[in-house]
Amino acid sequence: MNRREAFMAGLGAAAAFAAPGALAQARRASVQDARKLQDSAPLVEGLDGSTLNDEYLAKLEAAGLDVICQSRGGFDSFVELHNFLDRHPDRIVQALTVRDIRAANQAGKIAHVSGWQSAEFLVRDGDPVMPAIGNLRGYKQLGLRIVGLVYNVAGPFGGGSLDPEVGLTRAGKRLVEEIHKERLVLDVGGHTAEATSFGALEISKGMPVICSHTNLRSKVDNARNMTDKLIEAIAATGGVIGLTKVNDFHARVRNSPEPVTAQVGIEKHLDQYDYMKKLVGVDHIALGSDFMWGRKDLVAIIPELWPGDVYSNNPPWFMVKDTETVTEYPNVTKGLMERGWTDEEIRKVLGGNLLRVFEKVWGA
Repeated sequence: MNRREAFMAGLGAAAAFAAPGALAQARRASVQDARKLQDSAPLVEGLDGSTLNDEYLAKLEAAGLDVICQSRGGFDSFVELHNFLDRHPDRIVQALTVRDIRAANQAGKIAHVSGWQSAEFLVRDGDPVMPAIGNLRGYKQLGLRIVGLVYNVAGPFGGGSLDPEVGLTRAGKRLVEEIHKERLVLDVGGHTAEATSFGALEISKGMPVICSHTNLRSKVDNARNMTDKLIEAIAATGGVIGLTKVNDFHARVRNSPEPVTAQVGIEKHLDQYDYMKKLVGVDHIALGSDFMWGRKDLVAIIPELWPGDVYSNNPPWFMVKDTETVTEYPNVTKGLMERGWTDEEIRKVLGGNLLRVFEKVWGA
């Protein structure tokens, strides 16, 4: 079976639940073993904030990535994306459906999925009082497929992670309704306040919801990390939670006196997969690495968005050791293999779970 055939088989296999009660034995594994397993499954990056250029495209290809979900901005950002895709039609294409993802893989191309970490662009399109929520349809036509509500601080739609008790506003309710009407994936938690996220989940009955990139408050008391309660609520929708590789979210706690958090090892990252598996099950875990390769623009910190008790003062922020680039995915796979995860469980985490959600929301 070649890689394309394995990918197609993996799409079907990943949608099935693991046999109840199946126990796996911890096993010795090499990076080569891990890469072989990785290449037998859809590899889907749930959130990558890197600069998409020729150099990074080569890195994605070397990593064996099948699908990359990237945050975009307003109209100009989509024009820039389409111009880039037009220059590399034989290597990377826009994906609007899971069918597009399958076709891209069959053709040996990377599928690109566009999302928003915040719906602030609808605010910029509107008047000072009312965001232009109706413009969501236009952004969908440009390729938008995943929508986050708020980025870190409160806005017209609700609260950010830095003000967790601010709830979903009236405009936020309208936006969530429009997201579901347009069959887009709703992204809550992480950057979005807990109260706002729960408000959005209340009006998302029957639709799987994701948190594209976060980490665990139960492991590290950081405002960007999610509580078990919210993780369980997202999982209850049939959705998934993507785990980032951002070092601060594995080690930086509130009121930390250090300007820069010391880098931690990959075991800290692997611990989060094990915890999530026990909390909500393997069917609700995904990759949401939040790579920021080439993002020199992040040096201009806005303290209100990136305060010192959440982020180190060293943008673009570094990742957990041995997970720092896209080509190091096999290190995570190897670690899970050695912790006794089955091949099928790992395939779900690597991409099967996200593809299941995409197909449920977008259609085949």
